[in-house]
Amino acid sequence: MIERLLELVDAAGERQVAVIGDVIADEFIHGRLSRVSREAPVLILQYDGTTVVPGGAGNAAANVAALGGGARLVGLLGTADADRRVARALPRGVDRAGLVRASGYHAPVKTRILAGGAHSTRQQVVRIDREADVPDDPGTRLAFERAARAAAAECDAVLVSDYGSGLARPALVAGIRRAAARRRAAVPIVIDSRYDLLRYRGATACTPNEAEVEQALGLTIGDDSAQLERAGRTLLKRLRAEGLVLTRGRRGMAVFVPGRQTAHIPVFGTDEVADVTGAGDTVIATIALALAAGASLLEAAILANYAGGLVVMKRGTATVSADELRGAVRTGRASAP
Repeated sequence: MIERLLELVDAAGERQVAVIGDVIADEFIHGRLSRVSREAPVLILQYDGTTVVPGGAGNAAANVAALGGGARLVGLLGTADADRRVARALPRGVDRAGLVRASGYHAPVKTRILAGGAHSTRQQVVRIDREADVPDDPGTRLAFERAARAAAAECDAVLVSDYGSGLARPALVAGIRRAAARRRAAVPIVIDSRYDLLRYRGATACTPNEAEVEQALGLTIGDDSAQLERAGRTLLKRLRAEGLVLTRGRRGMAVFVPGRQTAHIPVFGTDEVADVTGAGDTVIATIALALAAGASLLEAAILANYAGGLVVMKRGTATVSADELRGAVRTGRASAP
């Protein structure tokens, strides 16, 4: 199994993934604890700096590139400072030609304020979200959909990152799937939808976390293995998907495929998680790239489990490199960065 997984990591370097969906600006404001305010019982931070990195579909694309693959990113950006910084922060392996610019629009911004002492690890103390409305402009949506179809037509896999803006619609994905089926052998299509998973049908794989499954089906899983099995099989049937990778945090992953026994993958790494920001983007990027390289869904999920265990040991929105993934596969251990 180890040699097979290493072969897949190597093969992934020759694959291209179309990453379609919501590009988010992940902003991190860093400060040092200074004193307690006289105005209210709150801490005052001495400002150290701000970083802005790609989140959402941007982070998924960055993870594809870090793993050695090529990513064609299709999304929407505006002209605000955060949007420009997101575009500049995309790594070299990400093709930006599919980024549609819309005047008067700004990407959603998730601002995380991190506080700590001079010699201590900085912790997130608050998050502020600035949502964005997709322009009610047929031209903008048409440009996005054309870019999505063009990228999908030239790639080995399609990754859909739907954070709820309404850009990555199920009808668009269905059209991409039909076009791929007519053109050549089926191209893997992997879906991550935060709020609208049940509307997507016929994907190669979906990667919801446990909370999203519970919300979609109106139930609680917890430590109930029978409930987990029912939930996974119900969702698999309703989605008419070829497979489902249900991520469960410290409980690992469960992989559901029609007609096969459920595979349970224990969590990789340590219980001392540094930051889960963007971990789902890392997981779906690894799965999409592995499927493009010829992996089975179980093999792809095992690789994604390694990658997820590595990325949660890093602070902030982060990526995992191909070399890090190879090291984890070879040793079965995660080394702290």
